[in-house]
Amino acid sequence: MGNRTAREERLPVTYMELREAPAPPPDRVGAERIALEVPARAAYLDLYRGVGEPLRWDQRLKMPEAELETLLAGGSLHIHAARDGNGAPLGFCEFDRSAFPEIELKHFGLVPQAQGHGIGPWLLRVALRHEWNSGATRIWLHTDPWDHPAAVPVYRRAGFKVYDIREEAVEFL
Repeated sequence: MGNRTAREERLPVTYMELREAPAPPPDRVGAERIALEVPARAAYLDLYRGVGEPLRWDQRLKMPEAELETLLAGGSLHIHAARDGNGAPLGFCEFDRSAFPEIELKHFGLVPQAQGHGIGPWLLRVALRHEWNSGATRIWLHTDPWDHPAAVPVYRRAGFKVYDIREEAVEFL
């Protein structure tokens, strides 16, 4: 067991934005549903881990409990969750509305077993339409190579356009 030290790498980070109403969501037949939820911290972290562990998401896992609870209860986050007919989580879209009418798409993804079934584009478009129809003037996001390989194409199909690509430092063990 040696000492593990943090090292820094630089990654290209792609910034994308949506400045016009997104296309309507595709029709979907099935028991799946999407709802705006205000989950308790434990339920949120279960969903976050289910989607984010394969992608090495850790931002919310590192937050102090009280800070995350305040964030979840504060009203500035909108979390659109997709669930199967039994209520099991399939994925979520998380929007930060603290700078409304500009909204940041903070997290979006599916649990691995839900991928490849058309749920992602459906979830994204339903959530984007809801957020846009609330009076948004811009929805933006950033993504990097650590995200799912299909991220940029999925966002493009949803109407997002690239407005910047930056090399940014990332620290990891």
